[in-house]
Amino acid sequence: MTKNLIIALDAMSGDIGPRVTLPAALQALESNPTLKLLLVGQPKAIKSLLTYATAEHISRVEIVPASYVIANNKKPSIAIRNSKETSMRIAIELVKKGQAEACVSAGNTGVLVGLSRLILKSIKGIDKPALMTVLPNQQKKQTVVLDLGANINCSSKMLIQFAIMGSIISEEINNNIKPKVALLNIGEEENKGLDNIREASVILKKITSINYIGYLESNELLTGKTDVLVCDGFSGNILLKTMEGVIRVVFSFLNSTNDMIKNHNCFIQIFKKIIINRITNHFLYLNPDQYNGASILGLRGIVIKSHGSANEKAFKSAINQAIQIINKQVPEKITARLNIVLHKSD
Repeated sequence: MTKNLIIALDAMSGDIGPRVTLPAALQALESNPTLKLLLVGQPKAIKSLLTYATAEHISRVEIVPASYVIANNKKPSIAIRNSKETSMRIAIELVKKGQAEACVSAGNTGVLVGLSRLILKSIKGIDKPALMTVLPNQQKKQTVVLDLGANINCSSKMLIQFAIMGSIISEEINNNIKPKVALLNIGEEENKGLDNIREASVILKKITSINYIGYLESNELLTGKTDVLVCDGFSGNILLKTMEGVIRVVFSFLNSTNDMIKNHNCFIQIFKKIIINRITNHFLYLNPDQYNGASILGLRGIVIKSHGSANEKAFKSAINQAIQIINKQVPEKITARLNIVLHKSD
């Protein structure tokens, strides 16, 4: 008999809450027959949105009561101190207790990272965990990017740890042999950038198990020049959100152009529609909903952060990422690699 995958969902999290997380959860159950979900939140709100679920789906769902929800505007230090009986904390604790293999939440990023680190602890050899996502690139492959906002300031040592973890993800998730690793910088010249970036670069060149290729500028993020892009959380968060904002504007423009061509004659309508559809399909792989979900790497457990504004499709993508990380046993492989790489680098 196939073993069930068990994931705890912070069902109350995000800008819309269970009206997004629960439909996405049911879609994930439909796509993954071995998946079981622990829906953490207010039972009444959850049950009201499971009315149309099939009996088979209901058999793979368990509601775990939680009294409170952590607001998105809460200061992390205050929210963490007052996190008892919240849906986010209970979901993470289910991973700690071994009752779930991963947690997915669209809640406050700072609180989620802080609580995850407090409850699950960092892997030995990792100073602080990093937020990581996998982005599509022009080579029809994927680029691992981290940190995306967990750590505003990063030492050179932390950047090196991120490079090691990113390499493992690229190998395991993207099946890359000796993945190329680059540091995000304001230029490719050796003397460019902040001290921590230059110091990390010097050390990465000496770690033979990492295929370090040097600096990369942000305009080359989607070119496929590197398999892993390492940066501090401040730069990474701005990089990702700027890219997603531009992509959404492009898709919005193409949709509005589709509406505008209705005023032209039949031949022009057909011609323009073909061109617009071709452009849309060409860039469809960049749709942010398809790669929603940032894994908090470096923990002794699996936690996935979804966008707070995620729709059903996007939140399902975050659940699927959790499944992938579970199946690839990423925390265990990071632990094993750190024992080897950091020992040699010392």
